[in-house]
Amino acid sequence: MLLEVIGINTFRGPAHILRDVSLTVAENEVVSLVGRNGAGRTTIIESITGLIPTRSGKIVYRGQDISRLPPHRRARCGIGYAPENSGIFPELTVAENLMISRWLSQKRRGAADGDAQARALSVFPEVEKFLDRPGLNLSGGQKKMVSIARAMTLAPSLMILDEAFEGLAPVVVRRFRDAVMMIKGFGISLLLAESNLTSAAAIADRIYVIDRGEIIFQGTPKEALANEAVMRTLRG
Repeated sequence: MLLEVIGINTFRGPAHILRDVSLTVAENEVVSLVGRNGAGRTTIIESITGLIPTRSGKIVYRGQDISRLPPHRRARCGIGYAPENSGIFPELTVAENLMISRWLSQKRRGAADGDAQARALSVFPEVEKFLDRPGLNLSGGQKKMVSIARAMTLAPSLMILDEAFEGLAPVVVRRFRDAVMMIKGFGISLLLAESNLTSAAAIADRIYVIDRGEIIFQGTPKEALANEAVMRTLRG
């Protein structure tokens, strides 16, 4: 198993957000984490990436307990992350944003950094057209492309995408779905946080549904769509 999240409990201030959350991502698998806004999706992602400390439980990556590693050390382990707000440095050019991940990948023992940026740009060739443009001058869709390309430039084994399809026009959503499947084709596993079950079901091998900080369902997309309790929960 590539990633194992084992019974984690995470707090934001005094608020107990995640309650004994467990999930797994296998090699070359696309897993979607689905839930309404405020259900705890982003808190799970930030717990895995180390942006928020867990109070208890374990996060295991390639057999190593990374629960207490800082975020940059987790990235160096091979975990790429594209946050919901894209996280592009506005005053840096696109090329400079990508360079940050190239530098991190060079710090990783055995990372195949040479092909990483070329592979990222093969997924989003559009990015090559604005490599010299400051992040501040990108559209929302362009920022998401650069964010995913930057995560790929790390040469990761696992890509974590938080709301990759949020706020995009339907035709652009299809473009991003194709990109996800292309990334999987490179042998990279993906964990996607999504609010829309239909979007998640179109690309995921397995789905976890979270509500009020607890996993209430895990199974195939077909099983999720057929589960009335899951559909009622997601409709609110």
